[in-house]
Amino acid sequence: MNAVVYKGEYEVAVEEVEEPEIEHPNDVIVDITTSCICGSDLHMYEGRTAAESGIVFGHENMGIVSETGDAVSTLEEGDRVVMPFNVSCGFCQNCEEGYTGFCTNVNPGFAGGAYGYVAMGPYPGGQAEQLRVPYADHNALKLPEGREHEDAFSLLADIFPTGWHGTRLANLKPGESIAVFGAGPVGLMAAYSAKLQGASEIYVVDQVPSRLELAEDNCDAHTIDFREGDPVEQIKAEHGGEVDKGVDAVGYQATDPDDVDEDTDSFAYDPAKENPAVVINNLIRVVRPTGELGIPGLYVPEDPGAPDEMAAQGRLGIDFGLLFEKGQALATGQCNVKSYNRYLRDMIIEGRADPSWVVSHRVDLEDAPEMYERFDNREEGVTKVLLEP
Repeated sequence: MNAVVYKGEYEVAVEEVEEPEIEHPNDVIVDITTSCICGSDLHMYEGRTAAESGIVFGHENMGIVSETGDAVSTLEEGDRVVMPFNVSCGFCQNCEEGYTGFCTNVNPGFAGGAYGYVAMGPYPGGQAEQLRVPYADHNALKLPEGREHEDAFSLLADIFPTGWHGTRLANLKPGESIAVFGAGPVGLMAAYSAKLQGASEIYVVDQVPSRLELAEDNCDAHTIDFREGDPVEQIKAEHGGEVDKGVDAVGYQATDPDDVDEDTDSFAYDPAKENPAVVINNLIRVVRPTGELGIPGLYVPEDPGAPDEMAAQGRLGIDFGLLFEKGQALATGQCNVKSYNRYLRDMIIEGRADPSWVVSHRVDLEDAPEMYERFDNREEGVTKVLLEP
């Protein structure tokens, strides 16, 4: 079968790989109908992880069950399903307590597993024609038959639950104000989730005009272009003070607002302008005393391309003294998708939510190398790319 294979820094290729097989009685094989390119994939694509050549990418996957193991009891051939990007067992202590993003069984020596991601276990990704799903009764969420809501349902694998998770990490309450740093797919979904949950004012910070426009049009957000000045001061001036809550949807490859070119139309990532701690520190500055920060943006314990030795070890210069002085709380970690995906699915089915507006491209699997390059360059209008085998 064909699959998107990582070849090395800034290079992926569509190559023929072995088809997956049932390896355990609780596995199923899924014929992929949609797989998404994620911003997290770019960390590997850019050589900013320990990923080695040969990894099949793709942790946001949906499709049709084509084969079931003998122990699978709730799924059958022909079922339409979407899988959380987390691979989890369902019965370890963390899974039983709802922390499926930190399963201790699927990836020995590490808390958490995922499809097609470095250090996240032996699970090839789904940017391919087929995918093996382990612990399938637990990991596959059934969807209505047909093709309705295909784009929206595909976002249940990661970005819609992860955006929602960011607001829950910040303990957002109806009527509160919130600042979301980053208008990539997760940041846009965090802002959209804040709207759905009744936030009074939503501020979204980025530098890419088309992404800020999406936030304004679909999330009723006040948009903050950090090329125009300190985003914290911009928010405080517009809001009349500090906001109640904040979300970091950027992570460790953050661009320093003090080091941007206001006159360029290129938003391609530039490591020379990176400041890994800048978003967290700006959130500490912009969130009110006793406010809360949600940090679903990715941070890593080792970064081979870090701008300095401390960051290479996953250590950041965070303004902890100011955090303490303001009595703020923060919560971090990848999303436990199964805590949210069933409910968000039902909101989509009932017309209460439709996150598909974030999708900018649906292309053939063979176009993945081109779309990785365009997505990595933060091209205008390239927001969320779906791949179709």
